[in-house]
Amino acid sequence: QRITSIFGVFQTELTEVDGFENPFNVYFDIKADENAQDSQFLPLKKDEVDPKKHFPLNCLFDTVKYRKATRDLDENTAQKIDNLQSIFKEVKIPYQTLETDDKSKVAIVFERINRKGVPLDTLQLLTAWTWSEDFDLQDKFTDLQEELKPSGFDDLGGNANLLLKITSAVLTHNASSKNLIELNGNIVRQRFQEVINGIKGSIDFLKNNLRIEKLSNLPYEHILIPLSVFFSCEGNRHFNYNDDQRKKLISWFWKCSFGKRYSAGTTKNLNKDIEEILKLKLLDNTSEIANIPININENFFKGNTFMMGTVNTKSLILLLAQKSPLSFITGSPITLSDVLKEYNRSEFHHIFPKAYVKGVMEIEYSV
Repeated sequence: QRITSIFGVFQTELTEVDGFENPFNVYFDIKADENAQDSQFLPLKKDEVDPKKHFPLNCLFDTVKYRKATRDLDENTAQKIDNLQSIFKEVKIPYQTLETDDKSKVAIVFERINRKGVPLDTLQLLTAWTWSEDFDLQDKFTDLQEELKPSGFDDLGGNANLLLKITSAVLTHNASSKNLIELNGNIVRQRFQEVINGIKGSIDFLKNNLRIEKLSNLPYEHILIPLSVFFSCEGNRHFNYNDDQRKKLISWFWKCSFGKRYSAGTTKNLNKDIEEILKLKLLDNTSEIANIPININENFFKGNTFMMGTVNTKSLILLLAQKSPLSFITGSPITLSDVLKEYNRSEFHHIFPKAYVKGVMEIEYSV
């Protein structure tokens, strides 16, 4: 980025394209106090330039342009510009060559020198590892977000942390996104379609089998990670599963949700579920994916306070949705796709109609 900026300011080879102003037009403020704290160099638009005050840096290395730009200057100002040119002509740009196959060392260098020491996140580093002329990881995630809009899951496309964990789980069978850094960039590029297929297959499964209409309906967004591993496959196709696999996935989903499986020991439980879901995918009868231990009784529903956004509330709402609920008023089926896509605090009374129930019941109740 810094080399690009330096080149953009001083280069003499490229010409401006009509309709696009050069963003690297930087000028030297001839009249600025040399001892002032404010910079003597200013990025200016053409209509902001005062020729008597601002000298363009892009002519310092172009003899013809430099002669024209200094021709009408007085002696003192011309001398000042000559001194400026001498400084830039003599300056050397320091560089250091780092030859290593250890990506962790490269990451450390990036973190120390890039953006004033602000560490690069995993997505930025992985984008650098995997980049090619026809593959940009961040662009792929942006494209995915657009593709998922019709399904209601476009929020997933903007959730870089979750997407990286899904990518890692599909490609390395480990939910830690740090594992991706160890992969060869070419492998990520070649197998990225498996990740996309896994995500899309998971969303189809959740919508068709559990009436989940958007990412925030999920009690745990991490549920998408093992599911994406199960549905991942090569090429432009869907993974075909049988009814026994479907039932076990549904059982696992409910046990994860009501058992609060990902509230603690998240990575450990995710990796265990990835291991077991891979067995299920390969029709290995030893898979324990549907046998997650869970302890729940009627006190869960009677003793809990159900509030917006909690795991318990989301789990209960989805459970109710499976029972094809009817309107209290008309008795007709409720169109769940719209309700679950938009449910929020203002719509909460449609799911827990407190005022209505109090009006037809003699006892107090709480939700």
